[in-house]
Amino acid sequence: MSTKKESTGTLVIALPVAQGKLCMHFGHCEQFALLDVDTDARSILKTRELTPPAHEPGLLPRWLHEQGVNIVIAGGMGGRAQAIFAQNGIDVLVGAPPETPETLVQSYLDGTLQSGPNACDH
Repeated sequence: MSTKKESTGTLVIALPVAQGKLCMHFGHCEQFALLDVDTDARSILKTRELTPPAHEPGLLPRWLHEQGVNIVIAGGMGGRAQAIFAQNGIDVLVGAPPETPETLVQSYLDGTLQSGPNACDH
């Protein structure tokens, strides 16, 4: 996960959060942090937190697509969910550590985001 999507302009990156840090179980997070980023300047433009709809299979990928999300950074995510994100045109990076959304996104923008194992086993 240390690679950075080569793009110009702005992207929206979503991270599942609980108590201000990355929630390791994607589908059961309290909120999603959505960060608008400038990939040219490698900077965060805006951060907002949204409460997701009730968890049900396939709903979060569609909901995040509707929010304009391009990339999801997660601690863990099942293979089926990753496939649904791909169908919605959203890239998924798994195995991120439980840090603040801003720390993780800045590491992503700098090309230094390191990943561990996928924290989800389904």
